[in-house]
Amino acid sequence: MKHLSPKIIFVLSFFILVGCKKNETTEVVKSEIPQNSIEYASGLSIVKHEGYSVVTVSDPWPNANAKFTYILKEKEAKVPDSLQKYATIRVPLESVVVTSTTNIPFLEMLDVEDKLVGFPHTDYVSSEKTRALIDKGSVKNVGQNEKLNVEQLIELAPDLIVTFGVDNNNPMLDNLKKSGLNVFIQADWMEQSPLGKAEWIKLYGALFGKEEQAKELFDKIVLSYNQAKKLAADQPATSTVLYGSMYEDLWYVAKGNSWVAQFMKDAQANYLWSYLKGTGSEGLSFEKILVKAKSANFWIASGSFKTLEEIEKTNPHYSQFDAFKNKNVYTFEGKIGATGGTVYYELAPSRPDLVLKDYIKIFHPDLLPSYEFTFASKLN
Repeated sequence: MKHLSPKIIFVLSFFILVGCKKNETTEVVKSEIPQNSIEYASGLSIVKHEGYSVVTVSDPWPNANAKFTYILKEKEAKVPDSLQKYATIRVPLESVVVTSTTNIPFLEMLDVEDKLVGFPHTDYVSSEKTRALIDKGSVKNVGQNEKLNVEQLIELAPDLIVTFGVDNNNPMLDNLKKSGLNVFIQADWMEQSPLGKAEWIKLYGALFGKEEQAKELFDKIVLSYNQAKKLAADQPATSTVLYGSMYEDLWYVAKGNSWVAQFMKDAQANYLWSYLKGTGSEGLSFEKILVKAKSANFWIASGSFKTLEEIEKTNPHYSQFDAFKNKNVYTFEGKIGATGGTVYYELAPSRPDLVLKDYIKIFHPDLLPSYEFTFASKLN
């Protein structure tokens, strides 16, 4: 092989250096570009800039034909002209109205529950911490979700109302905006990933200037969830599971891409309707349920039942299931707050790690011998 001349070596060295320099520059520029801080939630994006954040809710309700973008603006911050068309919310908030019990744990986890000034149908709130605020009059009852008391809200004048829509026709949302109230449409309830639901705590971190605290809390939940999932990973998914209960003439089972089905998969259980595509639930006749699940090992029932006798009274045919005969019936909805709210509906979306541990305790009790249920209870 011939030796390279000094001139060629110089030219090659020049291009190598330029190439390296170019890559270094590319990396620096890339690292300076604001990134979406959301990892698991599919319907939320939060991009932090100097003095403001751009928040996008892309999946506000089923079959939505719109998405919502908000600018969370800190004091004295300058927002580019190109973003002026979006709703601007001044942060950190000093007062807020939320309309779903799933939001309450986020406020409490970030120590800002004292900023809550209104909630619809306050009896639904189970948390003792927020119930104390309601009982002393710090949190006003502002009506019901789709019939909010607009006059009362105007009088309260919260910095923001965090609410939700159920379809493309939301006259109540329009009325709130026309009244000059700041409204944020959130959609944590649309998430089907357990960790995706919980990650909405980062929205509240951005609203109250507690981004770092929100991230730390969420990271701990992710770690706890993944540790529990890993604990069960090597277990055979031999336990067959029936889910749900009769509602009027139909039995609604969770579909295979729902967050319920995901929990059972991560807990290494054989959920009998995991093959159903889609999210949400599907209504089936009792006969179809009985044929498929008569010999199921476990039954996760919906409803706040306490005993097998109580659930049997609602439908005597329930006694035909082997899970009923063998007393392997559980519910996650049996724990009720002081005024009738269901603890599971309120807390579970923000603490999927605890839900998963409950499922693992049901299907593989030896893996968590000293763990006590957070939500689940066995019907006696």
